[in-house]
Amino acid sequence: MKILIITQARIGSSRLPNKVLMDIGNDTMLGLHLKRLSKSKNANKVVVATTKEEGVRKIIEIAKKLNIDVFQGSTNDVLDRFYKAASQYRPDYVVRVTSDCPLIDPELIDEVINTAISKQVDYCSNIITEDFPDGQDIEVFKFEALQKAWSNAVLKSDREHVTSFIRNNSENKGNRMFSTFDVTSLKNYNHLRMTVDELEDLEMVQWLVSELGPQKNWLEYANHMLNNKRFLKNSKIKRNEGYFKSLEQDKNE
Repeated sequence: MKILIITQARIGSSRLPNKVLMDIGNDTMLGLHLKRLSKSKNANKVVVATTKEEGVRKIIEIAKKLNIDVFQGSTNDVLDRFYKAASQYRPDYVVRVTSDCPLIDPELIDEVINTAISKQVDYCSNIITEDFPDGQDIEVFKFEALQKAWSNAVLKSDREHVTSFIRNNSENKGNRMFSTFDVTSLKNYNHLRMTVDELEDLEMVQWLVSELGPQKNWLEYANHMLNNKRFLKNSKIKRNEGYFKSLEQDKNE
């Protein structure tokens, strides 16, 4: 069973440019993210899918120092970049994460991988219900499902957001193109943000690492946030704002 983790990373960001290169503890955000990904016991390989933008050399250098492969592709057609990165390895399953999630939990990644395989579904994730903290988003899908999405997706939102075509054509949306399964949490942590979209997010993750170190699991970080609610300055930032902007652009085209 070949299982490939692909993380998206780029220099450009409208809200916080160069964020993946910013410091968290003794590491960069991207470096911390990749080190945590590498602790997955079920994945065979980690690949960074990046662009050819100016400044991307710094992303490549961080990955290479950690012996992680890099693929450079389209800036805006992220589905194309992602598919071509995966097609070099022809995995059975692909794990999709994004580099703005520096505290992604490798044990949670393995749980979603195991569930995808045991349920034998095309797409398995912990984001259908969205009860995990933002920043612990994990999607696992068959390579064939990715290939089908790449071949059929035409909406700009579906090209910019790798899995939206799969999710919008899945059985939980009343379609039969893709079978799905949702990994849920025992408690709703939806209001907690461990992702980095804005400066307040970065400060939150920097604070968590300074308090607990870079090795804790997602629940330990979440409980520390809940026990120190006065520090949750980033809780009002909207989840998945980029995707909703893409949907609006679809309407205007």
